[in-house]
Amino acid sequence: MLRTVFIGAVSLLIGLTGCVEQQENPSIREASITPPLLSNSINKKGERPLAKFEPEDGKVLVFIGQELTAIGGLEKYNDGYLDHFEKRPAGFTSYTFLTPGDTTFGFVHKGLDGIETTDDWGDNDYNMSLQLSDPDYANMALAIGLGMVNHEEKIANGEHDEMVKELGNYLKSLAPRPVFLRIGYEFDGHPWNHYNKKEYLKAYRRIKDTLDGQGVTNVAYVWQSTGFVSTPDQLEEWYPGDEYVDWCAFSFFSRWREQEMVEFARKKGKPVFIAEASPTVSGPNMKFDNETLPMDFNNQHDVELAWDKWFIPFFKTIDENPDVIKAFSYINCNWKEHRMWFENPTFKGIDARLQINEGLKKRWIDEMEKDKYLMSSPTLYTDL
Repeated sequence: MLRTVFIGAVSLLIGLTGCVEQQENPSIREASITPPLLSNSINKKGERPLAKFEPEDGKVLVFIGQELTAIGGLEKYNDGYLDHFEKRPAGFTSYTFLTPGDTTFGFVHKGLDGIETTDDWGDNDYNMSLQLSDPDYANMALAIGLGMVNHEEKIANGEHDEMVKELGNYLKSLAPRPVFLRIGYEFDGHPWNHYNKKEYLKAYRRIKDTLDGQGVTNVAYVWQSTGFVSTPDQLEEWYPGDEYVDWCAFSFFSRWREQEMVEFARKKGKPVFIAEASPTVSGPNMKFDNETLPMDFNNQHDVELAWDKWFIPFFKTIDENPDVIKAFSYINCNWKEHRMWFENPTFKGIDARLQINEGLKKRWIDEMEKDKYLMSSPTLYTDL
């Protein structure tokens, strides 16, 4: 949930991503093409081989995101999801960027921020190495939002190759831990990411080609839209190609009814990762002012509203698409306390922490007890 766009642009757009986006296509591929590794398994319908790290039909990987406070489980960050729920998720979400020199909410990016250092670009602290070194994060996959706003052309032209290779070396060091790499997440979120389509596609492909050339084998490549902006034809224009995409993805916020990604992915033979999800309910003029209703789980009225208008449709979307939707990441975040979202019409009034309401916490636990949800386990890496 990060958005490295200036606040003005972000505000006038819709409640979109619970993520910080920071970054920002090929007509011609610039490097050798290595097809993604595919499982030998076949989905239950027998229509296609399972993609990299894809569970069988009817199973769903559970991720929690996304900053240190939201996830917790650490000495300093000890009031997050991991501190209040006994069952640990199958994975967690974090972010980093290929945008050296850019400034976001007073933070000057050096590139690969939030990997080895604790960094706050307006969305509270991130440090995935701190998490990965802690036993509470053992046997958990990692989903990384890789932002490249304003730098897609530089990446496409090779100016950031050394930084991409540095990322590749880091990812290799995490093996056998599975990594889901969301390159240029929410590619079609023009008001906040404003990616150039042609350069985005070149950059996406160059990143994957570079990591393939380094022998990185523990990464699944995830192509993520906003979930409410693009038509199927427009998605096709942004699509990097079957050999470059392991998973399709979208964000599930207040305008979830408008998503086209599930059917698009089904036609492409790809699984779907709901890569960003947090309860937001449209206000009366959502399509004009992008405002969602205030949502604070300390308030029981807000809990019931969120359950009826967001949680039930969210779980229903998963239930109705067992052959396609195979992972989701819930953003367990107090959005309204993060300066990135103070003026954002979608998130400025949202506190989506599950643990702050006992009734909601129990409903979540009861849902997650269902057999279809995959959690952390000693055999998770080999099972995928």
